[in-house]
Amino acid sequence: MHVFVTGATGWVGSAIVTDLLAAGHGVTGLARSEEKAAALAASGARVLRATLDDHQALHRAAGAADAVIHTAFDHDFSRFAENAAQDRRVIEVLGSALEGTDRPILVTSGLSGLPRGATEVDIPAPVSPRRSEMAARALVERGVRAATVRLAPSVHGVGETHGFVPLLIRKARETGISAYLGDGQNRWSGVHRSDAARLYRLALEQGMTEPVYHAVADEAVPFQVIATAIGHRLGLPVAAREREHFGWFAGMAGAEMSASGARTRALLGWSPTGPDLLTDLDQPGYVAG
Repeated sequence: MHVFVTGATGWVGSAIVTDLLAAGHGVTGLARSEEKAAALAASGARVLRATLDDHQALHRAAGAADAVIHTAFDHDFSRFAENAAQDRRVIEVLGSALEGTDRPILVTSGLSGLPRGATEVDIPAPVSPRRSEMAARALVERGVRAATVRLAPSVHGVGETHGFVPLLIRKARETGISAYLGDGQNRWSGVHRSDAARLYRLALEQGMTEPVYHAVADEAVPFQVIATAIGHRLGLPVAAREREHFGWFAGMAGAEMSASGARTRALLGWSPTGPDLLTDLDQPGYVAG
């Protein structure tokens, strides 16, 4: 099949492109800059040079593809509500190009607003302005074959520079302490980048029969344990700190984001093979720089 991938040069999207091409599929990837477009072309993918606000270009690319994977999202948290609104509009545009066809779209979301140990059948509470999953469900109501991949809060791997764990590493370096909030027993889930990428492909190849898939391998890692691993690798003390220490990130630092990926594994035959989060964090290269 030929797949249109938004966010094709990002941390998750670029891994999806690599995995799709290696499996013999064709890819058209969205790229915003000439530099990223050149790197994407060098990988063997076709390139759509555009932005998330180029709705006509996105509509044409989605309409010409056999399937769409949407991973792009602007993670500038200073304007998160605006970025969430942009994301919702993009999903609507991509879905409108597929309406009246049997061609699928996979939308990317996270685990915020879900109960402790959430499964794929749980519905998120409306606690976040990000509406990716709700936008995908709205497409289903219009007859579009849409589903959501919920990514674990840590999509990890050596070379990761953006995302929540690198943010914690930078905060530890800046403050001289690797901190956790409260007793640190709130739990996060994780998945290796390569395993997450393979899940998207398997969902498409196997007919995308479910409304939600969980890209979750490490199901419940206590936040204090993550902070301890970061402190150990950086040679910094580990201790509890108040919400002020984390700033805008306090909500995430104290959030319960454990989840089960058992149903997704069983449905797709998805068996994560990459290193787990704590193994990755113990590699010197993970916290380099």
